[in-house]
Amino acid sequence: MINKRSKLFADTSPEAEEVLLDLLRRKTAAEKMRMVNQLNTRMRRAVLCGLQQRHPQMTEKQLKRKLADILLGEELATKVYGKFPEA
Repeated sequence: MINKRSKLFADTSPEAEEVLLDLLRRKTAAEKMRMVNQLNTRMRRAVLCGLQQRHPQMTEKQLKRKLADILLGEELATKVYGKFPEA
């Protein structure tokens, strides 16, 4: 049954969207958490890859610290991890 609601995905038919939502509703909480964890892991890898491309001179430690700046904000990252590591 198709709901009379706004579409979530502009490029997806209402029927396909309803199938997707039904599949997601059937997932257990643990399965949904696993999906969120996988998305977070992939996002971190993608951001880290982008940082590495933009800053090839940075060490792995610096890149990870820069990622923390992005995810936490510079102020909190400094409180948690200390000052940005020198090369």
